[in-house]
Amino acid sequence: MSKIAVIGAGVGGLSVAARLAKAGHSVEIYEASDQTGGKCRTEWFGDYGFDTGPSLLTIPAVYRDLFLKTGKRLEHVLDVKPVDPAFAYHFFDGQQVTFANLSNPKTYLEIEKSFGKNAATQWRELMDRADAMWEVSREPFVESELKSIWSLIKRKNFLKDLRIIAPFTSLRSLSKKYNLHPNLAMIIDRYATYTGSDPRKAPAVLLTIAYVEAAFGAWHITGGIGNLSKALEQRCLDLGVRIHLNKKVAKINVANESATGLTLENGQIVNADLVVANADAELVYNQLLDVDVKSAKPERVKLKRASKSLSGFSLLLGLDNSKGEAVALSHHNIFFPKDYDAEFDQIFDQKVAVTDPTIYICAPKDASMVKGANKESWFVLVNAPRHDPQNGMDWRTGAAEYAQVLIKKLDALGLNVSSRLDQMEFRTPLDLEQYALAPGGSIYGTSSNSARSAFLRASNRSTVKNLYCVGGSSHPGGGLPLVGISAEIVAQMIGKA
Repeated sequence: MSKIAVIGAGVGGLSVAARLAKAGHSVEIYEASDQTGGKCRTEWFGDYGFDTGPSLLTIPAVYRDLFLKTGKRLEHVLDVKPVDPAFAYHFFDGQQVTFANLSNPKTYLEIEKSFGKNAATQWRELMDRADAMWEVSREPFVESELKSIWSLIKRKNFLKDLRIIAPFTSLRSLSKKYNLHPNLAMIIDRYATYTGSDPRKAPAVLLTIAYVEAAFGAWHITGGIGNLSKALEQRCLDLGVRIHLNKKVAKINVANESATGLTLENGQIVNADLVVANADAELVYNQLLDVDVKSAKPERVKLKRASKSLSGFSLLLGLDNSKGEAVALSHHNIFFPKDYDAEFDQIFDQKVAVTDPTIYICAPKDASMVKGANKESWFVLVNAPRHDPQNGMDWRTGAAEYAQVLIKKLDALGLNVSSRLDQMEFRTPLDLEQYALAPGGSIYGTSSNSARSAFLRASNRSTVKNLYCVGGSSHPGGGLPLVGISAEIVAQMIGKA
């Protein structure tokens, strides 16, 4: 049995702690804030509840596996429901299309109704390519430890797989090859933002996200996605994991290039056989490890080469429909601007708030997320540049004004927000940096803005002995399913007691 110290009680930290405790290890988690969940939380303001981090669950099998292998089944502790339609897309030219949940044929039919038979055929052909990409990338790039490019080159079907994945083709370039309808091309571009990236630079393999959404569906957890964090916390407690809140880690202790434990901000020393960091890789390697830890150099070099992911600016809107006419929306809604490229230029090049952003609205049809009749909780998110006062956007000023700009845009879209507005909060990239300890408020750590991006993410097995990394800034990447897979990979590396 190893004594294991986990830094951070986000979904990754809780998931790996549960798996390791079930494997017989002694596990303790040290969390800087006063609650578990990290970015994955459901927060209440007045009569309204909001998923302020992830608002969608896909590949629920990742967490079904975790809960099954550590105790009661997922469905015994959470009410997980499919969302249909999965997404409703709205375009500047007035056209719109809905994507059915767990039914490609229905989605193809909706595309044909909106854009014609030829557009549906083009989309089907692109989804066939996405399916093929997933099949060849799933095991080596997602479900396994990613050691180096050489481990992939040695694979039996490497050259064939390489042609399918097209690593040196951007997501934008791939969609152009299929002559997609311009509005459908914007949907493909948006998948790059799922990894905090620019579709003009991100690798074509991100098309697999489209396949994952179509094949594994869009799911909601009654009461909010944040209930996943609460269920994971309870599973950890049931398995004997000790969770220490308000215990910020100041340093990862290292002796002879091997992690030996932690030093907390209050000076307390925590000795451990192994350390698992569920924290942003930039924080781990540039702040928690001393600069003289030589074995950390390879990971620091990768971080320096990697570009940072974009961030987000969110509005939490409590709407009272007794004050004005309600507007019917789907659970997940995306409103695209006239000029999508301008958005990416402003975020990645000019590093300013987007003047005409793509707007995502999560409007859950969940009565347990409001208190009282005729009320709705809308989580509104737009992409935004990181908080970077020295080299880019300074989110210490201008946030309230930007929130009002977005409210006016929502009204201009015919969503009748102002007259119904009962409660409003907003969150900036700086807020995300402060409460989630994500440098600059980067949602996904590093971006996927190059063919080598997968190899620039923090390795699950650190070059510092007895140190492991889990979570969105580590392999295989951000988002609830990948974070859960990250935890499984690390637990398998450490093994049973």
